[in-house]
Amino acid sequence: MKKYLAIAALSLALCATAAVAIPVAVTSGADAQTAVSVAEAAVLRQGSTGSEVKEVQRRLKQWGYYSGAVDGIFGSGTRQAVIAFQKKNGLTADGVVGKATYAALGMNDSYNALGGNNSKPSNSGSSNYTSSDLYLLAKAIYAEGRGESYTGQVAIGAVIMNRVKSKSFPNTVSGVIYQKGAFTAVTDGQINLEPNQTAYNAARDAMNGWDPTYGCLYYYNPAVATSSWIFGRKTVVVIGKHVFAI
Repeated sequence: MKKYLAIAALSLALCATAAVAIPVAVTSGADAQTAVSVAEAAVLRQGSTGSEVKEVQRRLKQWGYYSGAVDGIFGSGTRQAVIAFQKKNGLTADGVVGKATYAALGMNDSYNALGGNNSKPSNSGSSNYTSSDLYLLAKAIYAEGRGESYTGQVAIGAVIMNRVKSKSFPNTVSGVIYQKGAFTAVTDGQINLEPNQTAYNAARDAMNGWDPTYGCLYYYNPAVATSSWIFGRKTVVVIGKHVFAI
């Protein structure tokens, strides 16, 4: 009899333990599912729709990767454009707009918002700069590179923004642009030319974090540059007539 009572007690104990464990497992699974849902919300892939897709399409079309309609529908054409952009920028060419591709597109703020990250944007976000900063950056881009491709113009803006963030240069857009001897356009007065819409768009993209130069602090046109010092800088990429270096 005692043997049977011991077995029954053991069975009840095991059932009680299982009953306690079940809610913990369910809760953990729900948390994991929530985390997955948040992560997926910040990713665009074929089949996605909405304003974020439309903005990706607009940028890719502006930069020559996409020729379809800017309709907010992530179809096969958009996917191929994303792949081409990823290959050009050294990213995993999977046709999916995730964190790295958002960053390359200059859409960090969009990624943070969709992913539930409500932290303040970094210094690469345009919200940290004034309309005067944007105007001056557009003027510099137009004066220095109006004959370059759109990517080349963004690259000029990116160098200026990289200097703003570098301890080796002034920490404001105006300080960098008007630093003595820094830019030919300031020396010869072309900085006073009125920028066009393309220069404004390039300035905004550079402020939003798109950096086709991969962190460069210098650029020059080897056909007209006379400084032997600049030729000694390490070349990172060549875009159009300009060599971008660190």
